[in-house]
Amino acid sequence: MARNTYKEDELLEEPFDIKHLLRAWVYIKHYSGPMVLALFLSAIGGAAALVSPMIVEKALDEAIPAGDVRMLIILVVWLVIFYLLSIIFFTIRSRIMINVSQDIIYTIRNDVFKHLQALPFQYYDTRPHGKILIRVVNYVNSVSDMLSNGLINVILEILNLIFIIIFMFIVDVKLSLVVMAGVPVLMVFMFWIKNKQRKAWQQVSNKNSNLNAYLQENIVGARITQIFAREDENAEIFEGLSDRCRKTWMRAIEYSTLVWPGIDTISVLVRAAIFITGILIFGQGNTSLGVIVAISSYASRFWQPIMNLGNIFNNFINNIAYLERIFETIDEPVEVRDADDAYELPTISGSVEFDHVSFSYEEGKEVLHDVSFTVNPGESIALVGPTGAGKSTIVSLISRFYNLDKGRILIDGHDISKVTLHSLRSQMGIMLQDSFIFSGTIEDNIRYGKLDATHEEIVKASRLVCADDFISGMPDGYRSEVKERGSLLSQGQKQLISFARTLLSDPAILVLDEATSSIDVQTEKALQQGLNAMMKGRTSFVIAHRLSTITGCDKIMYIDNGGIVECGTHTELMEKKGLYYKLYNAQVEDIQ
Repeated sequence: MARNTYKEDELLEEPFDIKHLLRAWVYIKHYSGPMVLALFLSAIGGAAALVSPMIVEKALDEAIPAGDVRMLIILVVWLVIFYLLSIIFFTIRSRIMINVSQDIIYTIRNDVFKHLQALPFQYYDTRPHGKILIRVVNYVNSVSDMLSNGLINVILEILNLIFIIIFMFIVDVKLSLVVMAGVPVLMVFMFWIKNKQRKAWQQVSNKNSNLNAYLQENIVGARITQIFAREDENAEIFEGLSDRCRKTWMRAIEYSTLVWPGIDTISVLVRAAIFITGILIFGQGNTSLGVIVAISSYASRFWQPIMNLGNIFNNFINNIAYLERIFETIDEPVEVRDADDAYELPTISGSVEFDHVSFSYEEGKEVLHDVSFTVNPGESIALVGPTGAGKSTIVSLISRFYNLDKGRILIDGHDISKVTLHSLRSQMGIMLQDSFIFSGTIEDNIRYGKLDATHEEIVKASRLVCADDFISGMPDGYRSEVKERGSLLSQGQKQLISFARTLLSDPAILVLDEATSSIDVQTEKALQQGLNAMMKGRTSFVIAHRLSTITGCDKIMYIDNGGIVECGTHTELMEKKGLYYKLYNAQVEDIQ
C-alpha cells in the first residue's frame, strides 16, 4: 500500500483560542432557547442543592442540642424536598441537552457533507479517503457534546461557584477566606498543564487519522494485498501505526489524569486547613461545630465545580483540535462553483467549441496548451493518443470538473463558466473506465441517472446496452442486491450497468472514457450496436483503447504534446500515414 496514505497531518501550533468556540456559535445559536431553559433549570437545581449545608448547620447547632424533635423532622423534610427538586430539574435539563446535542451533530455533519460534495476533484485526488471519513463521523461526534453540554456546564459551574461563595460567606467569612486561599495555587497548576494537554491530544487526533486512513485503504485494496502476498508487510505497518496510537493516547491520558488528582489534593489540603483553623477558633468560642461542618461541606462543593471545570477544560482541550479540523474542511475552497451571475443553461443541441484553452493540474506543468476545435451537434469525436496526453482532461473540462487556466469552452454558444453546474452536468452523460456501483439493487443503480424512471424504461435501456441478459439471470433480477462498490459483480457487468444508467439519463452530450475496457470482445461487438444507437443524435466524445471501436466516428483527434496533433476521419488519417496510422497498425499487429 502507498506509504503516503498515512502521512502526518500538520500540527496546529496556535494556542488554545476561544475564536474557534466563537465561530461555533453559528451552530449553537439555533438552539439557544432550549439551552437557556436547560441553564435556568440547572441553576435552580444547583441553588436548591446548596441549601442543604445550611439546614445541616441549623440541625447541629439548634435542633439537636435543644432536643427539638419537631424542628429536626421539619428540617429533614425540607432537606428531602430540596434534594428532590434538584434531581427533577437536573433530569429535565439532561433530556433537553441530549436533544440539543443530537441536533448539533445533525447540523454540523450535514454542513460538512454538503461542502464535501461541492469540493473539486483535486481535493479527493490528494487526500486519503479514510482521513476525510474520520472528520465527518468521529470528529463531529466528539465536538457535539462540547458545543452543547460543555458550554452549558461552563456557565452552570461558574454560577454554582458564585452561589457557593455567597452561601459560604454568609455562614462564616474567616473560614471562607481559608477556602479561597487555595485558588491561586490551582490557577498556577492549570496554567502549567493546559498547553501540554492540547499538544498531546492533537497528536492523538493525527495518529488516529493516520490509522483510519491506512485501514480504509487496506479494506478497499484487500484483493491487491492478497495477490501480491503483502499480508505480513501490511500487518507490520498497521501494527506500527496502532502502536503509535496507543503511545500517544497513553501520553495524553497521563496529562489528563493529572488534573483531577491535582485539584483533589488542593481540596484536601484546604479542608484540612478549615478544620485546623476552625478548631482553633472553636476553642476560643468564636464559632460552632455546625459552622465548621457547613463550611467544610461548602468547601467540598466549592472544589467540585472547579474540578468539573477542569474536566470540561480537559474535554475542550481534547476536542478543540477536532473542531479545528472540521473548520479546516469547511474552509477548503470550492474552486469550481457557480458564478454569482450564473444562469441556467437552456436545453442544448450539443455543439462544443474549445477556444484557445490551456489547462494544468499543477502550476507550470501544462497538460493542454492553446487548444481550439469545434464539434457540431450530433457528431461523434474519438480522442486517441499516448497515456497522459490529455484525452481524459479534455472531456473533464467539458463537464467543468476543473477551471481553465486560459481560454473558454462554449456549448451551443454558452460559456460554461457562466452557467450553473447543475444545468450543465444534467445534460451530459459520462461513462468512466472505473464504473462505480452503489450498494442497493441493480434497479436503483440504473435509476440513479433518472430518479423518476419507470421499470419499463430501465429494462429498455438495459436491453439496448446488452445488460438485460445477465441481470434477468440473477436470482432477483433487477431487484437483486449488490454490495458496496458492486463487489459481487464482474468489472464488465459493472460497466454494462453504468452504460444503462448513462443511457437512461438521456444526455445531449455523451462522454465514453475507456467505457468498454473491461468488456470482452464478443460482448463489445454485441454492445456496439447499442452504442451506435446510444450515440445517434447525440454529440459524443469517445476515448477507447481498442481503435477498432472508433473507426466509424465522424472525427478522430490524436492528442499529444498538449494539443491536437492530427484530426480527421479514420480514412483520412490512415491515408495521411502519420501518428494515428502508426498507432492503428501497431495495434493490428499486436492482435495478429
